[in-house]
Amino acid sequence: MLAVWAIGGVPEIVTGDDLATIIGDLVGNGEGGPLEDGDVVVVTSKIVSKAEGRMIRAADREDAITSETVRLVARREHPGGVTRIVENRLGIVQAAAGVDSSNTPEGTVLLLPVDPDASARVIAAALRERFGVTVGVVISDTLGRPWREGQTDVAIGAAGIRVLDDLRGSTDAGGRRLDVTVAAVADEIAGATDLVKGKASGLPVAVIRGLGHVVGGLDLPGARSIVRPAEKDMFRLGSDEAYEQGFAAGRAAARDASVP
Repeated sequence: MLAVWAIGGVPEIVTGDDLATIIGDLVGNGEGGPLEDGDVVVVTSKIVSKAEGRMIRAADREDAITSETVRLVARREHPGGVTRIVENRLGIVQAAAGVDSSNTPEGTVLLLPVDPDASARVIAAALRERFGVTVGVVISDTLGRPWREGQTDVAIGAAGIRVLDDLRGSTDAGGRRLDVTVAAVADEIAGATDLVKGKASGLPVAVIRGLGHVVGGLDLPGARSIVRPAEKDMFRLGSDEAYEQGFAAGRAAARDASVP
């Protein structure tokens, strides 16, 4: 059985705060009691960014998006301005490279943590040492999804858990062999805890209990390993961008073919 609950009492986080200590001081006060072996602590990326000093002036937002961008996937103008879907330095494809103005002080925006997997390892190691239990940590952020409306939380950082549960080679309830099923466990954990953390309730930390089978060593691959490699990505560009590139390539080929 799964249990999921939010941790209350997290203060406004500022640069230099020790998140592991703050979480550790609060974690036993909730409905789930003290941490147990196999628990997974999920931390919203915003407070990790705040603790790591990743806050900038809102006036610098567009320049920050550009500097955090590795590749433009799609760009759309709309009545409210321009939305850029990009691949950022972490390999994540998302709107505005993850640069976010929600739940931040007036006049500021936040960049994503520099290395969310490393941040998760620091928190996980500190909680394990303090409480003497084997727990995992997920750092979550909100993403939209191709083909579907709305957003959900996913894992952008992880430590001490198997982020993917490879079920290939096993059988389903009907005895049929599974050949392609790889469960995105870390993303599922992030989405589940978002239901109790919410977007505007001031609850940036949650715990999920009942998934001890995915909790393991701190040397397990982090959330960066979930990012699909470019050579396997069937949808690397937005539809308009793909059309424009294909059309340009066709015209170039036709022009080259006409040269005697």
